[in-house]
Amino acid sequence: MREASLVPSPVTARLRPARRWGFGFGPRFFLITLLGVLWVLPAFWDSRFLLLMAGWDLCALLAWAADYFRLPEPALLALQREWQGPPSLSNNVSVSLEVRNFSRSYLECDIVDDVPRSLRAEPPAVEIKVAGGGAASASYTLRPLERGDIKLGAAWIRYRSGARFAERWARADLAQTVRVFPDLEEARRHNIYLVRARQIELEKRLIRQRGTGREFESLREYQPGDEFRTICWTATARRGKHVTKLFQVERSQAVWLVMDAGRLLRTRVGELSKLDLAVNAALSLAQIALYSGDRVGVLVYGRDIQQRVGLGRGLSHMRAVLEALASAREEAAEADHLRAASALLQLQKQRALIIWVTDLADTSMTPEVIESASQILSKHLLLFTVIAQTDLLEFAGRFPQDAKEMFEVVAAQELVQRREKLMGRVRNRGALALEVSPNQLTTSLVNQYLHVKERNLI
Repeated sequence: MREASLVPSPVTARLRPARRWGFGFGPRFFLITLLGVLWVLPAFWDSRFLLLMAGWDLCALLAWAADYFRLPEPALLALQREWQGPPSLSNNVSVSLEVRNFSRSYLECDIVDDVPRSLRAEPPAVEIKVAGGGAASASYTLRPLERGDIKLGAAWIRYRSGARFAERWARADLAQTVRVFPDLEEARRHNIYLVRARQIELEKRLIRQRGTGREFESLREYQPGDEFRTICWTATARRGKHVTKLFQVERSQAVWLVMDAGRLLRTRVGELSKLDLAVNAALSLAQIALYSGDRVGVLVYGRDIQQRVGLGRGLSHMRAVLEALASAREEAAEADHLRAASALLQLQKQRALIIWVTDLADTSMTPEVIESASQILSKHLLLFTVIAQTDLLEFAGRFPQDAKEMFEVVAAQELVQRREKLMGRVRNRGALALEVSPNQLTTSLVNQYLHVKERNLI
């Protein structure tokens, strides 16, 4: 996908006064005034120095007034915010602010942009010097830590002349809503898998594997060793001899990416949540699957279905998948896995590869997600993926130092064993079940998908 289409549009606005009295005193005014205070020292011996101090301050005030009235009105300035790249999770993106000066005066501008904390911990501040009738710009860097739609507000500006006695305070209404996408850099780093996916597809075109697929190819006379179920009885009756159907492996498979957005996926792993990691992995998978010629669909669910994108191919479909993944949001409640399984079975009637990313609740009962997986397995090939609790695994492998820690380690080991039993139950029912560490999620899923493609398991 062309990343240029993901870059937010530039926003431009004329300046207007920040408040009713939009003015201030510049740094040089304070410096001159402070020097005038020095007249207090000789005033202890001669009171006439107080008059000199008052005259000094009056001159400073007159200089401030003259400088202030020479400053152009805010309407003679415009400010533009322009993104230098698409905002994506955990990746730096540069944003430029450009001041356009329609007056004849040289100006020095201090600008603070209203940016939410999810993009930057502190509001970005830049300094721009612009000549009369010209334009100048400066940039700052953002690092998004949340996906979805993010609102940016106005930019606040203080500008002054080269004399630096007076300032005008203004604002530019640059209110803007931008969409933060999943980690695009991670998807780009997995381009090597695109080469492997294309290689597998070319091998399938060169070796048309007859008899192993479900897509009808042709008819031929029955030969010893043909399976009984492949006999075409209508053609046999018409020709008066046994006729066998030939099948070939389907060139285009259906792949569904199912994301659990319930409370278990809110767990933080460093700066990101488990859902963020799942979405990043889903983006890489979607890119590789579409490149392989497969049709890809997305289902994100919590208590209800959040996002649903039907099967499709092409750049426009990839954009729809990207938008859906960017809009996936974490929920505080437990996800309704049975509802998600039911919705998926209604959407997909024919056999497909279902890649389901979820987590297991720490409960003595059988989690609902296991029963939901069993429903999916009745019709589809399921790649059931659980994001491992690395801190739990580390604690369970610790050597206890005292009696209290021994009980804690034993409890952690019981939880680990319970998760292993649940994963084993899913495998016994026919699923491909993985429990992978957060930093290996994308690589493991992509490798498993390519394994399924290479062995024609769908």
